[in-house]
Amino acid sequence: MRVTLITAAIMTVFFAAAIGCREELDTGIVFGEGEVTVGGRTIKVEEAITGPQMAQGLMYRRTMAEDRGMIFIYSQPVSSSFWMKNTHLPLSIAFINSDGIIISIQKMEPDNDQKTYPPPRPFLYALEMNQGWFERNDVRAGDRVIIN
Repeated sequence: MRVTLITAAIMTVFFAAAIGCREELDTGIVFGEGEVTVGGRTIKVEEAITGPQMAQGLMYRRTMAEDRGMIFIYSQPVSSSFWMKNTHLPLSIAFINSDGIIISIQKMEPDNDQKTYPPPRPFLYALEMNQGWFERNDVRAGDRVIIN
């Protein structure tokens, strides 16, 4: 009887962990992979190009490697705001114009679907990194980003 209770408890914990992981991983959205160079550093990024990819973004993620990010690539300049609905990671976002120049960097707070983060003017790319990455790497508005 005791072995059965222990086995049941272990299975319950395993099942709960599997459900929690599935929320992060099993969304059905697949992102492209690329590289960008910013602040003299080349970083690997996931590419959000399609509508579903952009809508999903980094939602449901619990972790992201330090030198990884996501770049949103638009076909023409837009003025869309970003938000953090179902986004558990604290992020920083760089809005980048069509010349590859960062026009704004903003810190975004996790799990806040009430606050939006608008660009100061139209942008063609948006690069999301772990919060503080731009400061730690001495990257500022006015710096150039090269999309490889």
